[in-house]
Amino acid sequence: MQPSVMNRLPELVELERLLDVIGNRARVAVAGQVHYQELTFPLYTIAIGSTDPQAPTLGLFGGVHGLERIGTQVLISYLHTVIELLAWDKALGELFDKTRLLFMPLVNPGGMYLMRRSNVNGIDLMRNAPVHAEKMSPLALFGGHRISKHLPWYRGPAGATMEVEAQTLCEFVQREMFQSKISIALDVHSGFGTRDRIWFPYARTRKPFPNLVEIFSLKHLLDRTYPNHVYIVEPQSKQYTTHGDLWDFLYDEHRKREGSEQLFLPLTLEMGSWIWAKKNMKQIFSVLGAFNPMTPHRLQRTLRRHILFFEFLHKAVLSSDSWASLPKNKRDPLKRRALELWYAP
Repeated sequence: MQPSVMNRLPELVELERLLDVIGNRARVAVAGQVHYQELTFPLYTIAIGSTDPQAPTLGLFGGVHGLERIGTQVLISYLHTVIELLAWDKALGELFDKTRLLFMPLVNPGGMYLMRRSNVNGIDLMRNAPVHAEKMSPLALFGGHRISKHLPWYRGPAGATMEVEAQTLCEFVQREMFQSKISIALDVHSGFGTRDRIWFPYARTRKPFPNLVEIFSLKHLLDRTYPNHVYIVEPQSKQYTTHGDLWDFLYDEHRKREGSEQLFLPLTLEMGSWIWAKKNMKQIFSVLGAFNPMTPHRLQRTLRRHILFFEFLHKAVLSSDSWASLPKNKRDPLKRRALELWYAP
């Protein structure tokens, strides 16, 4: 790695340190590269566990927005824990015999290096997919626009292919997750509200999500198992709608597969960064302060805060028969409750 990158991108340094010691416990690949001036940034993907393409799979993704460094830091911290546990935890080893855990913890290294939301080309990767929102005002720039790359939330020019980071993420998901009997993707972000939220599609429309029963059943399982958890579970469209959402695109691509009986659920963990800012109002004047915990004790608390949820999702994909494969007489009441909770006027 170039010295100037090492000085400015400690997340990439720490990730590569872990990859140096991971050995044969994971399958590591440089799935793509990002070029900026004389610098080259690798796009790492990590797969741990079963090589059976149909094995239940959990995918963890972070760093899509370069300012939201905490998402990458949380996933690198969890990857560190997984690597250490694999050295001695026999129960976890048996879990990995039957499941697959994926990581793409640093989707946008160039944007993180430049300390901006977009990638090196000025494009917001989470507005970059060929997906168009319904009934969105053209004045709602935060939902994605094509005015100028010098404004935030720029989608990229009409008709252009997706950026290399977005393409690499999509190809990784399609290759490693689309054939799984059941797969859950969790994309880790920060910056919205004073609560941690779990969002599910759609971002482009306020219409009910097709796999509403499965999402509600998973939420019910989480509520029963951890009744004191910190998350609000809701459709992203309950807060706002956007163009170009990568997970809307991937979910729809998965549904197009003929005869597919696999279940693919993309989720977003939106960490409420206003929690950190309201306790230290001065940090909002920092370019990173609105999206990341800036004091050491809040950083440490955040790095350990979500491990239980990651482990819950990992166990849930293995035991999906208990919540995802429900008979019609149980599905209909769950659907009514979900519609009342999330889509009632």
